[in-house]
Amino acid sequence: MKFRTLKILRARRNARKRKQTTDRAVQALIIGLALALVLLVGCNHRIVPYETQLEYGITDTDSEDSEKGKMSEKKVITQKWRWQHD
Repeated sequence: MKFRTLKILRARRNARKRKQTTDRAVQALIIGLALALVLLVGCNHRIVPYETQLEYGITDTDSEDSEKGKMSEKKVITQKWRWQHD
């Protein structure tokens, strides 16, 4: 009786491993095909800068020594991109 139960449990474990391996292979295939599709579709397009914004400013800092008048500079560059068809 023990040996039959062990055989059944061993068979279930082996089946579970085969299923996990198959699932991983299917996932890898789907990811590979999706990547190939993205690369093929992306060949006809380019990404180009669309809009650039520059922000520059000086503000007071919140410090304990407000008499010294420390200033803080703020520099920000923001750039937007868009697809351009060839």
